[in-house]
Amino acid sequence: MISINPNWRVLTIGDGDLSFSASLNTHHQVSHLTASIFDDIDSLENKYGRHHYQHLLDAGCQVLSQFDVTNPNSWQGLNKNSFDLVIFQFPLIPNDGSKEQREQNQQFGGENSRNRMLLRQFLRHSFRYFLAADGARLCMISSKDVKPYRQWDIEQALTYQLDISYLGQQPFLFEQFPDYKLRNVDRDKFVKETQAISYFWSDIDHQSMSEQLQCADYLTAERDVDNVTYCAMCRVGPMKTDIDRHAHDGSKRHQQMQQFEQQWLSLLASTS
Repeated sequence: MISINPNWRVLTIGDGDLSFSASLNTHHQVSHLTASIFDDIDSLENKYGRHHYQHLLDAGCQVLSQFDVTNPNSWQGLNKNSFDLVIFQFPLIPNDGSKEQREQNQQFGGENSRNRMLLRQFLRHSFRYFLAADGARLCMISSKDVKPYRQWDIEQALTYQLDISYLGQQPFLFEQFPDYKLRNVDRDKFVKETQAISYFWSDIDHQSMSEQLQCADYLTAERDVDNVTYCAMCRVGPMKTDIDRHAHDGSKRHQQMQQFEQQWLSLLASTS
């Protein structure tokens, strides 16, 4: 179960219809909550109605609209460096198949790298601008455990050469957040709930939090004392023989993930 201290100052990022933030407020008794959405208020109301928005306002929560976590110019009204926990629920850059979309993806070395960069910017900006120096200094990303999300190498790729540590993960259980409905990006339809994981990061020692989290087997040493190997990039293992490992290394799945990793490292090199 995700343990959220009710005394933490929480910021939610891009909370589509605000149902997650409303559930946090109602069922987890978060006393200091700021919610943000990418849409303007008129778009929010036209797509989703204003029920959750009004609930948060009535509860005394701040709601920021037209908030783009990648663009500091959109953060007007945000009390910077004042939060303990920043949450990004099921982030995904929409892909409408347009020529403009294809060109933007190409600039980032592909759709996979573009989504990774969104999450990397979320982490960088959170630790630099959103989290309080004297606070818990935690970030959480919840993501589906299916393609293409699990191809982003969330645990390892996002903090490359950053002073931010991956702490571990927990299953994200929708039943812990009554009334929360996952939405399609840029659509007003509900998405079927599926297996999902919440991942946590910090830039300070967080032993107490780490004890509540899990570390996936595939993130263990590449070859342990029992000669069992894992491929963390593909989330595969254990592979107990060299034959198994060679077969995996030659698989279409591994070759695709290697391509994603090469595109990602090239993007990081070009933007450093």
